[in-house]
Amino acid sequence: NFSIMAGAENIKPYHNSDAEKKEQVAEMFNNISKRYDLLNHLLSLNIDKGWRRKVVNLVKADEPKVILDVATGTADLAIALAKGTGARITGADISEGMLDVGRVKVAKKGLHKSIVLELGDSENLPYANDTFDAITVAFGVRNFQNLHNGLKDMARVLKPGGQIVVLEFSQPRYFPFKQIYWLYFKAVLPAVGKLVSKDPRAYTYLPESVKAFPHGKDFEAELVRAGLKPILTKPVTFGIASIYQARKEA
Repeated sequence: NFSIMAGAENIKPYHNSDAEKKEQVAEMFNNISKRYDLLNHLLSLNIDKGWRRKVVNLVKADEPKVILDVATGTADLAIALAKGTGARITGADISEGMLDVGRVKVAKKGLHKSIVLELGDSENLPYANDTFDAITVAFGVRNFQNLHNGLKDMARVLKPGGQIVVLEFSQPRYFPFKQIYWLYFKAVLPAVGKLVSKDPRAYTYLPESVKAFPHGKDFEAELVRAGLKPILTKPVTFGIASIYQARKEA
């Protein structure tokens, strides 16, 4: 398993840069932040909204009061969680550009009392042990510089008995979805991304990072290694993405 992870951590946005992965990820998202939402919904054909609803439903079942959304980006999941659970949401992200876009959305929706967005490194979260009832990450774990450190730190700030729910791209296994998926990821997505975002690397990094990232049983093993107990792994939309639910032992 270590070889898979070593591969994923070596995938960085900018090949010609000596900066650490997390610095490059922050730079990339700062570069594309203004166009990110438009591109995201365009390229996912809005399917991602349904995936987020599934995450909210899993989290809601515990009736959490305080939730941390890691790699919150432009706050789509934080907003869905605030509406769906009534909990207080803290959204943390490494990109100030993405957070700025998120803050405007939160204010427009009148949710500034429920949601706080702040700069935070997933592998070194600025929160005390056992703080949150639930932690979520949507399409963020793939960008961690060190997946194990990120999962372990999330487990640290999660209350005993609390749950972590991760939504991440996976890889469809069956014909014809597998073939269509990779054609879309390797040809369509980079072309549209390049056109709209002004950062051509951002959308070639995406398929590279997905290909190198552990999914299914391999990701469950990473959760266990971080001291969490996987309780549900659910592929969605023919395995384009997967939802992982795990708990911290009470």
